[in-house]
Amino acid sequence: QGARAALRERFLRLLGRGRGRRARFWLWSGVRVEAELGCPDREFSALQVDSLRTPLGIQGAALLRASDVLAFSFPLE
Repeated sequence: QGARAALRERFLRLLGRGRGRRARFWLWSGVRVEAELGCPDREFSALQVDSLRTPLGIQGAALLRASDVLAFSFPLE
């Protein structure tokens, strides 16, 4: 349990550093979208993003279901 707690803490710190940065999200459906990273909900079942760029256009704000996200990345600089 100690290892799980340490990994969770590192993941949450990483999310905190990414807040407000442009991020790329790869979805299980094969679609790649870009957005400004917001914050997850308490259970990390959803992730709030701003300026979501999709193949269909731009949404000012959106929630991405964590179960739909395969991977995401953002620059640390």
